[in-house]
Amino acid sequence: MATTKRPNAKKKLLDDNQIITLYMDYVLEKNKAPENVYLFCKEHGIEESQFYTFFGSLDAIKQEIWVKFLENAIVTINLEEAYAGYSEKNKMLTLYFTLFEIFTLNRSYIVYSLKENKEGLKNLQALKTFRKQFKDFVGSIMKNDADEKENRIKKVTKPVFAEGAWIQFLFILKFWLDDTSKGFEKTDILIEKSVNTSADLMDTKPLESLLDLGKFIWKEKFN
Repeated sequence: MATTKRPNAKKKLLDDNQIITLYMDYVLEKNKAPENVYLFCKEHGIEESQFYTFFGSLDAIKQEIWVKFLENAIVTINLEEAYAGYSEKNKMLTLYFTLFEIFTLNRSYIVYSLKENKEGLKNLQALKTFRKQFKDFVGSIMKNDADEKENRIKKVTKPVFAEGAWIQFLFILKFWLDDTSKGFEKTDILIEKSVNTSADLMDTKPLESLLDLGKFIWKEKFN
């Protein structure tokens, strides 16, 4: 005889952060993603209805994890009193360094989700919401500096700048995933060189920075 779950059954009190932690732990401990919401909830004694209060699917959790990374980085950045007075270049450097510090704290999960599960470009679907919010934040950096850099902004619009920053971010992320240097110091070098190059491209001396960046990439990848 079929049974139904009682609506008043005792449930664990959870929030979205706890569900995210359970999901990340599951992936790292079992080296695979949960097959479906039902099995994930059963594993952790969660009512499905409670799960759906926070997430519509397991894929939604994957996207939200990346959003949380960015949100945490932005909160950390805004706690820095001097940040508001930084130049556009230094704001981008602060964003990248803060973001990759957070990534390092969660490296095992990120390496699995982007590299080891063998899904190739499908992995980038998890960055869909992150991408939009990342570009919005980068656009706000340019907007805040508009008064002091009017001449350069006439040449490069915010959407183009934000899209360029996204491509730059993916490039740095790929480098970081493969970086085996102590403390990921080579990724730090790449961040500085790539941000300097993008800043110089909006100024008048791009060639020197492009050559400097090119030499570094060639040395690390081919020597």
